[in-house]
Amino acid sequence: MLLGALFGLAGMGSSSAAIVLPSVANDLDVGIGVAAWTISLYVLMLAVTTAVYGRVSDLVGIRLPLLVGISMMTGGALVAALAPTYGVLLTARLFQGAGAAAIPTLGVAILSNRYQGEMRGLALGRLAGFAAAITCFGPLIGGLLADTLGWRTVMALPILGVGVLPFLWKDLTVGGTGARLDLLGAVLVALTAGGLVLLVQSPTTGALVAVVGALLLLVGVPAVGLWVRRRPDGFLPLDVLRNPTVMRGAIAAAAVPAAWFAQLVGVPVVLVGAGWESWQVGALLLPSVVVALLVPRTVAPLLTRFGGPRTLAMAGGIASGSLLLAAVGTSIESGPLLVLAIVLTTVAFGLGQPTLGATVGAAVATDVRGVALGIATLLFLVGGSVGSAVVAGLGDVIGIPASLGVLAVLPLVGIAVLSPELRRAREPQLT
Repeated sequence: MLLGALFGLAGMGSSSAAIVLPSVANDLDVGIGVAAWTISLYVLMLAVTTAVYGRVSDLVGIRLPLLVGISMMTGGALVAALAPTYGVLLTARLFQGAGAAAIPTLGVAILSNRYQGEMRGLALGRLAGFAAAITCFGPLIGGLLADTLGWRTVMALPILGVGVLPFLWKDLTVGGTGARLDLLGAVLVALTAGGLVLLVQSPTTGALVAVVGALLLLVGVPAVGLWVRRRPDGFLPLDVLRNPTVMRGAIAAAAVPAAWFAQLVGVPVVLVGAGWESWQVGALLLPSVVVALLVPRTVAPLLTRFGGPRTLAMAGGIASGSLLLAAVGTSIESGPLLVLAIVLTTVAFGLGQPTLGATVGAAVATDVRGVALGIATLLFLVGGSVGSAVVAGLGDVIGIPASLGVLAVLPLVGIAVLSPELRRAREPQLT
């Protein structure tokens, strides 16, 4: 529950901030699409630096990187709350995301080291459920604070994470292998992932951003490949990259946060533009709080009965359905349809995130578990960054409902990537 509280506060960094995008845009004199970069780049940094924390935890233990991460998250939130210009706000959000990234990877690593088998699935499910419940409160809390005290108080919410750390301190491991971090490998991965998000969101920011994103991808992908072959035990260990369970599972699971962050950005923009109050938009997520707390009870039984690949496929199918409902709901501005869409997204997240953690944790050796979880979480959260970027980018071109409909294809692609694992799961087990 403590780890879930931290994870939820990190999630609030996006869920509560999304509700105040129109206020940020008006106050700092930028467009909504530009203001959405405060969400997309936050999630991008959250994604990219998860793998860094995962690898560092393998090398030096969990305590130091978690302390550094929470300190950066807190400092970034404070600066964001006081930011005098949009540039300062965006820079602060980058630091905040880089700090918050410590929480999902290291939280899963703590539980993966402590629990085994069905208990691991139960623990990870409760982590995800508690985190999702707190995250779902973000828009309502953000809306109430924004209406009474202004959007800057909303940006400061993640500072509360400092209060949780003392209760976890004695349970955090120290030590590790003592090896050095492959810094160049980390930078190459960060630039490549950044190129993808820049390219996707470029419709709101012009041709220059599109060119920069394309160049980062064209240079970054082969550069990462060459570096991995040169340093097979570096930032991206070759054994982990060649593990099909890790890679296919992470790619398939990435559609779940894509659905969540796409709705997180798109739904408030549509409804606030239609005259809804911020707190009313936030109230749409209240049913999801109950669902988020109930779903973890189903994760361990589903994993035991169906296995990781099938459970991830279920999460992907639910995420696709939620995006289609959200597309219809935003086009006709229907509150009930949007409530149902967000509830389904919460179910998908509650199944997908712990299933990915349990599957990856069981598929790799202990000495690379941190980096394996980091890589899986990187791909998982890059999906979230792509989801928000597609809505912010394509939303200005084809409309937010249509962009949500386009994203509904992404979970189906993930299920297709997972198909070899699904076929293997259906094969009769020999004893």
